Amino acid sequence: MSVYRRIHAISNTLGLDDEARRTIYQRVTGKPTLTLMSDTEKDAVAAEFRRLGGDRRPDGRKKLSGPFAPKLQALWIGAWNLGIVENRDDKALLAFVKRQTGIDHTRFLYYADDAAKAIEALKAWIAREANVDWRVHRKMPLWRQAEGYKIAVAQWALLQQDPKDFWSVASLLSGADPGVRDLTRGEWIKVMNSLGEGIRKMKAEAR
Repeated sequence: MSVYRRIHAISNTLGLDDEARRTIYQRVTGKPTLTLMSDTEKDAVAAEFRRLGGDRRPDGRKKLSGPFAPKLQALWIGAWNLGIVENRDDKALLAFVKRQTGIDHTRFLYYADDAAKAIEALKAWIAREANVDWRVHRKMPLWRQAEGYKIAVAQWALLQQDPKDFWSVASLLSGADPGVRDLTRGEWIKVMNSLGEGIRKMKAEAR
């Protein structure tokens, strides 16, 4: 895989948009695009993207640790993009986990039954406030089982948009080819983040 493709593959996994990528390019090399960089500079950018794809977020902060942290973080950001959670910060998530489990940090969530208390409480809250349908069954296409899809559909409904326009907009926001339904996690993150901006703006204007 070329350096260019490797950078974009990690970028898509992280759910970074063009502006976020350019910010990282500028920070690492002082240049806003890959086409302006030397091979050495591209390698430096690729190394930084590999680091961000490991234990760091795009903003450089360390990710929460623990086997159940990615699931909880994804649901928490989903709730934020649905306008349910007002504070997307990890501290707010950790406070929620503490209320549900009595455990201070995700790194101490070793057992599935403890983690389920927080995960199921968060999913129930999202379902109640935003009508997200978490149900899955074996005959359901995999793309319909994706949590990103379920959250994005609920966002679309909250924005009171025509359902028939959903996939054309999702393709535009995600960068996926028209007609593709099986979007990657990174592509769904792009969709959810974009729709989330609209929801937060709508809620702010309604206050």
